[in-house]
Amino acid sequence: MSDLKNSTADIAKPNLFIDTLKRFFDSDIFYSFCHSPVTIIASLLTLLIFVSALGAPFIAPQNPFDMGSLDLMDSHIPPVWAEDGDSRFLLGTEDQGRDLFSTILYGSRISLLVGFSSVSFALILGVSLGLISGYLGGAIDAVIMRIAEVQISFPAILIALLVDGVLRTLIPEADVEQLAITVLIFSIGISGWVQYARTVRSSTMVEKNKEYVLAARVIGIRPVFIMLRHILPNVMGPVLVIGTIHLAVAIVTEATLSFLGVGVPVTQPSLGTLIRIGNDFLFSGEWWITIFPAITLAVLVLSVNLLGDWLRDALNPKLR
Repeated sequence: MSDLKNSTADIAKPNLFIDTLKRFFDSDIFYSFCHSPVTIIASLLTLLIFVSALGAPFIAPQNPFDMGSLDLMDSHIPPVWAEDGDSRFLLGTEDQGRDLFSTILYGSRISLLVGFSSVSFALILGVSLGLISGYLGGAIDAVIMRIAEVQISFPAILIALLVDGVLRTLIPEADVEQLAITVLIFSIGISGWVQYARTVRSSTMVEKNKEYVLAARVIGIRPVFIMLRHILPNVMGPVLVIGTIHLAVAIVTEATLSFLGVGVPVTQPSLGTLIRIGNDFLFSGEWWITIFPAITLAVLVLSVNLLGDWLRDALNPKLR
């Protein structure tokens, strides 16, 4: 009898997976994706940059973080197709003799790490505060929303600069470089939680008055479980859209802070750091040091923004 139950369960699992795939391929979202050439191109470019960044140790001909493999005699070499180009360096080298192609791949990893981590931190913080504010209301709602209103009156880049500066003064000087990425993630994340909180709060205020929430209250389910199990899944649609667009904003913010010299240290260059380094040599004719990282950053941000715009339209029932 037990063997029969196990065999039935084994058959049901593949069928469930196949049914899920069929529902996905028959969904409006997949139809919208397949009929949007711009979205397909944007997703392919984003996927290409993501895969290249993750596979940097296997793709890059040089490890730019290995100072022992660098040679200052190889600095400022132009791209391979230029007159003084070197076949070892496809896109040329920068001022430390690092292969620019390899540095862009590794720099993209840092930019994506900071972007994803800061967005995740802002999302968790903002969604949590939005749920609490919208569900409980009263004085807690007033305090959280007043803080959000004060913060939203300032540009996010200024908030990130302020938080980054304060944290760097509190950290021992010997640990600043080691904790630079952590500080950067926290600074960008704390500057972006407001959008999530305001959106989730407004959706929670609508959802908490619906019958399924009232029924959960009647049977004695605790508020924290009502928020997490019942309300949260129904307010995540707009949050996903905000998160996608915020990823592009976080990457640009990291690049801006690194360009200003308060972001990632020079020993671990991100795309913003590469652009700042190249900017010092731009007018001396060594354009490749800043142009190629800038193109990579622009393509990544534009592609993610286009995906966010498509996701916003695809999840909007009024546009279906």
